[in-house]
Amino acid sequence: MRENSTQGIRSARVRANLAPDGDAGLERLCTTNSDSIRIAPVESGIERIEARFTGKGFDPHRHDTYAIGLTLNGVQTFRYRGKSHASLPGQIIVIHPDELHDGGAGTESGLRYRMIYIQPEDIRGALEGPGTGSLPHLADPVFTDPQLQAVLRESLEDIETEMGDLRRSSVLAELAAGLRRVGDTGTSRSEGPTDRAALEKCADFLKESFRDPVRVSDLERLADLDRYTLSRQFKRAYGTSPHRYLLMRRLTHARQLLSNGEPLAAVALESGFADQSHMNRHFRRAYGMTPGAWRRLTAASTGI
Repeated sequence: MRENSTQGIRSARVRANLAPDGDAGLERLCTTNSDSIRIAPVESGIERIEARFTGKGFDPHRHDTYAIGLTLNGVQTFRYRGKSHASLPGQIIVIHPDELHDGGAGTESGLRYRMIYIQPEDIRGALEGPGTGSLPHLADPVFTDPQLQAVLRESLEDIETEMGDLRRSSVLAELAAGLRRVGDTGTSRSEGPTDRAALEKCADFLKESFRDPVRVSDLERLADLDRYTLSRQFKRAYGTSPHRYLLMRRLTHARQLLSNGEPLAAVALESGFADQSHMNRHFRRAYGMTPGAWRRLTAASTGI
């Protein structure tokens, strides 16, 4: 079902809590009413959350991962690619890397959803292995697919515990295959060769050097590619630019420090930002809220 018009959002409000029987297990989890974000234990390549909002949840923002979610209660509304969308309980949401979007509750009864964030390189690896190929593309960010819904339920049902390598690999493979199956077909085009080895060197360098100033000439020497070819190929492989990839590594580290209660000014410097205001600007652009608001929402959760 696609509910992307104003009329669709209005009718969605009537059915806001009519979840499919298959989601009964998820529906019974977490019954508090306050706004909060629950975060699963950190694991390589993925992040899982449960969010609860009674109004606007996030300002417009973008991140460098695929965001794949399941609406549990209420109506989940958001703007994406210039259009308004709504997701009912049991429907799936897929947000592509580097795409601007916001989010919040479409009814007064509030909203609860769970989301898994996956790095584009892990999606590509699960689909192609060491080869090349385009990342999956979905024209409609809200849809119903029982097979993919079952995989999401399995991966999001117990976010209190780590998935572990074996389960994580299986979920990653199934989600990647599901995205390709429900995505657009016949849209791939010749994009030229991609130097995967060179790009992986650049990505590893950015992960290791996120606290330091990084110049494009550093990456050019490392990859033996000119900056424009490097930028095009990096976007194709990782779903975002080298600059934003570096920023997201800094912000990921900043969130870890925020969770530990570190002062904001110290978090900024330890994460490679010039100062606290510099970090605040990029944090809001990436997550749709300030570092202080993010810390309050995550602290409000008692589940994790």
